[in-house]
Amino acid sequence: MITAQQVKELRQRTGVGMLACKNALAEANGDLEAAIQLLRERGQAKAGKKADRETGEGAIGLSGGAMVKLLCETDFVARNEKYIALVKELAEKAAAGGQEAAKAHWESVQTDFMQEMGENLQLADVTVLDGETVSGYVHNNGKIGVLVALSGGTTDQARDVAMHAAAMDPLVANPEDVPSDVIEAEKEIYREQMQNEGKPADIIDKIIAGKVNKFCAERALTSQTFVKDPSTTVQGFLGDAKVTSFVRFSI
Repeated sequence: MITAQQVKELRQRTGVGMLACKNALAEANGDLEAAIQLLRERGQAKAGKKADRETGEGAIGLSGGAMVKLLCETDFVARNEKYIALVKELAEKAAAGGQEAAKAHWESVQTDFMQEMGENLQLADVTVLDGETVSGYVHNNGKIGVLVALSGGTTDQARDVAMHAAAMDPLVANPEDVPSDVIEAEKEIYREQMQNEGKPADIIDKIIAGKVNKFCAERALTSQTFVKDPSTTVQGFLGDAKVTSFVRFSI
């Protein structure tokens, strides 16, 4: 029986994916050195050596309520037709079977694709959103993607909100969702600014409260000025519909 520890050790020594390591160990009857030799003969260990190289490029794929981010080393590979098709395929796997389905498929093709492309490729993110109304948007350069889930509303509205989030990079969905540690850090910055400006101590807290409210409104998706209609906010555009969740990927 092949143990998880054996697979982990083989992965550490070769940089090859879990499934390939498990198969090699099974063929080698658990002999670690023989499994390493098998991977070298197949060229998989060579591909594994690429796994330490930096991945600063890539593409984002979208399918239904699923989105993936696959990284590579160069923009040349990120624009390769086979690479783009793989990104789309991974998103479709996630939409059909969830995150684990996408990860399992990637595990099965990773070594071959790394060999073919000659670069380190990494499945950096996989997300699946559930909701009453879900849609998304990927910018035409493939570097920014957003999924939005609504309670109520239409898929067109969800897509428009996703386009907005791609452009404006909100921190949270609603002003009240801004984390307390982020708020406290902002307060400290404002307090130091006010003190350096010589503001009276008795009005500093009032000024800070106003600045914090403005900061939260500017960083929250629903209270941002809607990019397609500056006369209203995102929530104003949505009407009775509510943003229940959103995810933004960028490269």
